[in-house]
Amino acid sequence: MKLLASGEFYGEYQHSMDEKGRVIVPSKHRDGLGNSFMLTKGHDDCLYIYPKEAWEVFRDKLQSLPDSNKQIRAAKRFFMSAATPCELDKQGRILIPQNLREFASLTKELYFIGNLDKVEIWDRSKWEAYNCSEDEEYMDECLAALGI
Repeated sequence: MKLLASGEFYGEYQHSMDEKGRVIVPSKHRDGLGNSFMLTKGHDDCLYIYPKEAWEVFRDKLQSLPDSNKQIRAAKRFFMSAATPCELDKQGRILIPQNLREFASLTKELYFIGNLDKVEIWDRSKWEAYNCSEDEEYMDECLAALGI
């Protein structure tokens, strides 16, 4: 997937979600996301936020895959059934729909993780457990297998 200069995301930021499901999007990510973007399910029990352009690339790639393959149909359903257009309010917040909060088991404390063409939203406890579980040896093996 082609990276867009305005939509390259990195960094780790913590924010609190209120009881209505609203959370401030980190200011470091807002410029790359723009005022409207897509929120959907992600891998590893997190949510993905795609800027419009990156979403269109991702969506087009999914659409180009054949529906004759059961795994492809499942992947399309996974991402597209949960896809929700979002806009920032005047305070720089988004509303995370209840179904997505439940999917990612989001509680009050959240992490926003920059991941190249998208931003991930994690529940604090899940991110901390995941982040601690990825040991250096495993990561070295993954990078070596990718030729990095």
